[in-house]
Amino acid sequence: MASGEGRRHRNLVPLAALINREMRSEKMEKPTVRYGCAAQSRKGEDYFLMKTDCQRIPGNSSSTFSVFAILDGHNGNAAAIFTRENLLNHVLGAMPRGLGREEWLQALPRALVAGFVKTDKEFQSRGTEFGELTFSSFFFLSFNHICYALKLMHYIPILITSGETSGTTATFVIVDGWTVTVASVGDSRCILDTQGGAVSTLTVDHRLEENVEERERVTASGGEVGRLSIVGGAEIGPLRCWPGGLCLSRSIGDMDVGEFIVPIPYVKQVKLSNVGGRLIIASDGIWDALCSEMAAKSCRGLPAELAARQVVKEALRTRGLKDDTTCIVVDIIPPDNSIQPSTPPKKQNKLRALLFRKRSRDSVNKLSKKLSAIGIVEELFEEGSAMLAERLCPMLVASVVVTLEDLAIADCILPFQWASVPPHHRLGSEECPGQPTSGLFMCAVCQVDLAPSEGISVHAGSIFSTSSKPWQGPFLCADCRNKKDAMEGKRPSGIKVV
Repeated sequence: MASGEGRRHRNLVPLAALINREMRSEKMEKPTVRYGCAAQSRKGEDYFLMKTDCQRIPGNSSSTFSVFAILDGHNGNAAAIFTRENLLNHVLGAMPRGLGREEWLQALPRALVAGFVKTDKEFQSRGTEFGELTFSSFFFLSFNHICYALKLMHYIPILITSGETSGTTATFVIVDGWTVTVASVGDSRCILDTQGGAVSTLTVDHRLEENVEERERVTASGGEVGRLSIVGGAEIGPLRCWPGGLCLSRSIGDMDVGEFIVPIPYVKQVKLSNVGGRLIIASDGIWDALCSEMAAKSCRGLPAELAARQVVKEALRTRGLKDDTTCIVVDIIPPDNSIQPSTPPKKQNKLRALLFRKRSRDSVNKLSKKLSAIGIVEELFEEGSAMLAERLCPMLVASVVVTLEDLAIADCILPFQWASVPPHHRLGSEECPGQPTSGLFMCAVCQVDLAPSEGISVHAGSIFSTSSKPWQGPFLCADCRNKKDAMEGKRPSGIKVV
């Protein structure tokens, strides 16, 4: 018989109780969020998202959070537009239901990974089934394939399924109270400017030219990294991945490139002090012209809208309009400016050394108070692995607990089935409490119901962890498992060479 504690975890949480829990957890008054955006277009491939009325609990204004995103497309704008329209829904669809705020924030990094991968998978499927090659797409593909042929010093005709072959970077920011969560692929960037002038980068640039770890990963997965070779053997331009000639190692879309160009994001989550801070989210049109410190310094003292314009203006003054240039500035400040920024310590080197500190679970409350008092940012989570199994491993939260007695065992199917788990407690379920679903468990990426014979553990065949067992979830559908294998170089990508 399941323990009393286990039974309590499985009980449905009434909406009123969930709202009360939400309000009790908000001991510190929520900050005011002010934001502005500015852009200058050259190719028309930069897109952005600003949404401040999202709610963890529908109808509960105290559960409101904000979303900001920069999407820098290449080879057309289709991937950027699709990502803007679908990524947020896919992330929220991967979140468990019935979670309090703290548990919701803990589950968010995993949901972001699932949302990014699902968006990429759906865009590529959409392109394969319904897309058409535009003239500009055909020109871009032909150019890259000619470059690849020149690099190998002989011509190799490459056949690509007709479809949407564009790609996009994605820097996706969720602001919930004083907690900021950033997920990113590509080279758009998000920086944090805090009290005392300390500037921190909340993203990692996935440029092959600058990221040694990503170059090694792409090569190990079957890609080739090198510069464009011209007649005579001279190499020009930045490092690229072949086939395709893409300078990035992670993106959404890019069907003309091998699947070792993955959509798995780097994710970082931090908690600001009650002094607040400023986020600057921008495409590479900004960062190719300005370093992080210059961008932050150029707009200090200005309100968000004017600050965004100033950053774009400074980038254009420095480099000119050579690329689409887009900037979002988000100010997270004390409500009504009731809390004045504290005076930073005289010894700035100690402040910088303490800027990001790992949270200690044993003394999290005491540490948070101390950090908040001196304006220090607390790091809650950071992970950048490109291995899907590592990023989708179960996260233990109070509302999702499954014991061995909850699992049905049969000889003819997978050893464990999620038959007794309420649908609204399944990770990634989009069903409302009380609504039945047809499957016994769900794909951790696309959230489709799976029959017992269809689910494949994300750990099956994995060697990254000796503790992983192939019958343990999370599970993937066959399509998502095939995508996982392709991203890890375990099978050829969808590009055919004839």
